[in-house]
Amino acid sequence: MRPPAPHEARRSKGAVVLSIGLPGSGKSTWFKRHNILPLSSDMVRILLFDDVTEQRYQDLVFSTLRSMLRARLLARRPWNYVDATNLSPHERRSWIKLAHDFGYESHAVFFDVPPEVCIERNRRRERNVPEDVMLRMANKLRPPKFEEGFAKITVVRLKKKEGEPAEESRTEFPIAPDEGEAPEPVKPIDREY
Repeated sequence: MRPPAPHEARRSKGAVVLSIGLPGSGKSTWFKRHNILPLSSDMVRILLFDDVTEQRYQDLVFSTLRSMLRARLLARRPWNYVDATNLSPHERRSWIKLAHDFGYESHAVFFDVPPEVCIERNRRRERNVPEDVMLRMANKLRPPKFEEGFAKITVVRLKKKEGEPAEESRTEFPIAPDEGEAPEPVKPIDREY
């Protein structure tokens, strides 16, 4: 039996869980339903500007959000959730690096909800994103991959059964697949929305 490699010998201190999805995909609702209070860009906008719709200072909002996560990691909080769109690998890279630098795993919760559903939900919101912006965001959205550094990817999908209202189901991919293989989905463990 070989000795463990240095990266195998280190035990994770916990996880940084990133939500990934369009506005209106159900990210904030999912956190509420699971009684999780995540760090969120909306929360930072309220704290800094007393206005959740303030969009002029994105760099300040996200640098503050990263500082808040860094403080939680320094305090060795085991579970850390970030509620933001995190649409592309580029947008997710700094969160994943921060988690790994502090000895934490990175997990993704991907809200695989069709853009037309998100756009319709968005229209019904008090605070909505303009439709042209939603379409640009939908074009930018990329599903998370293990190659980005995620130890676990959970996919939340909208499901509709005959005669029943739409519901979301969650499938977890708990371990990285072998190179070139697709992950084998685990039986859905969550059926609510």
